[in-house]
Amino acid sequence: MSTIKKSTTRLGFKTGEFVVYPAHGVGQITAIEEQEVAGFKLELFVVSFAKDKMTLRVPTAKAATVGLRKLADEAVVTKALETLTGRARVKRTMWSRRAQEYEAKINSGDIIAISEVVRDLHRSEAQPEQSYSERQLYEAALDRMVREIAAVDNVTDTEALKKIEGQLAKSPRRAAKGSEEAEAEDAQDEAEAA
Repeated sequence: MSTIKKSTTRLGFKTGEFVVYPAHGVGQITAIEEQEVAGFKLELFVVSFAKDKMTLRVPTAKAATVGLRKLADEAVVTKALETLTGRARVKRTMWSRRAQEYEAKINSGDIIAISEVVRDLHRSEAQPEQSYSERQLYEAALDRMVREIAAVDNVTDTEALKKIEGQLAKSPRRAAKGSEEAEAEDAQDEAEAA
């Protein structure tokens, strides 16, 4: 049994506000409820993720622990977009290890870390295809970044994606080393991934 609290603000969060939940990305606080669980009253943020058709209930006391945060401010978004124009930093470790690191960055909820994943896994038209797992991680990171920038700038996901793609177009090309050398590296990465 739950009852909706009259107050619409808790711990600096208010109903109707967009927030970032690290494991799921951008959601909206639709209510602050009180539920009785095992005889204890528990106050909860009700966070709705419209795109995923999902609703989470996060105890207000655990909000900081789980990493629930407000949207990034303009300065942080600008820094994330600038990160995209840097040179890709791909470590010379096995793909499985890199994949774990990318996954951890995506689930951190930190837009700067997410932008690093987008930058490192982005492939231009001139570069070879990505493996399935690379593509999945790239799309997950890109989706998180698009949703947060769209919410911060109050634009559509499509407009946010165009902004991100514009920044990626400015980045130095990985294939600049020489296409044969880049292809050899990619073949090695594929072999490690298998």
